Amino acid sequence: MLQGQLIKTIILGIIQGLTEWLPISSTGHLKLAEQFLNLKAPILFDVILHVGTLAVIFVFFRKDIKNILSAFIRFDFKTENGKLIPLIIAGTIPTALIGLVFGDIIENTFQDMLPIAMAFIICGIMLYLSKFGKEEKDNIDYLAAVLIGTAQGIAIIPGISRSGTTIATALLLGIKREKAFKFSFILSIPAIIGALGLTINKQFDKLATAGLDWIEILAGMVAAMLVGYLALKLLWKILTKKKLHIFAFYCWLLSAALIVLSLRIF
Repeated sequence: MLQGQLIKTIILGIIQGLTEWLPISSTGHLKLAEQFLNLKAPILFDVILHVGTLAVIFVFFRKDIKNILSAFIRFDFKTENGKLIPLIIAGTIPTALIGLVFGDIIENTFQDMLPIAMAFIICGIMLYLSKFGKEEKDNIDYLAAVLIGTAQGIAIIPGISRSGTTIATALLLGIKREKAFKFSFILSIPAIIGALGLTINKQFDKLATAGLDWIEILAGMVAAMLVGYLALKLLWKILTKKKLHIFAFYCWLLSAALIVLSLRIF
């Protein structure tokens, strides 16, 4: 029984690592996988898996993060890295507000396949529209940061990809893909850390009732880290070829399958 549970958490970690960076909604896939695997994991477990993929960001963007932290320590907000600091703060504010105000409502509403399927449709639309971005801007302004942060907040809905919606929003605002890619993932750092802290405070005791021990949890995290690094490199290659929109078709096909399954269940 223990071995079966361990395999399930590793599978969830692999799904998290693959779908967190590919623009197809890790939360949506985790919710569905937990249903099919009959694993009643609390939302805290999902957030802990996000920490595994968060570690990937620190490795992948280590030079950028080091330079941003160095600029912050020196109170240097005029260099390229220093200018990112207030933009990250501006983008984090709408993310935090959406999470705090609507987090519990979304968690209770998006438990079943049908609402998640609807969210995948919306995600697909956003991804497909990204192909029409002009990519004329080298810099991100405060309005763009707020809009990207709002997209990140909306992506707490299972079925809507955080990376997909934030990058798609940036591209539609005319921001060049290199800037959109980096800002999207650096902006996710405070969001993931904040979500983890808030969820630990609320649901730490529920991990025990889910029947998960720390070996299983750590195994899921390691799987998420290893697969997540490969997925992030793959996303960058796809983005450089201007092919982000192809994931829209996956989202729509998955949505159609979920709608059929939900109707058969009812």
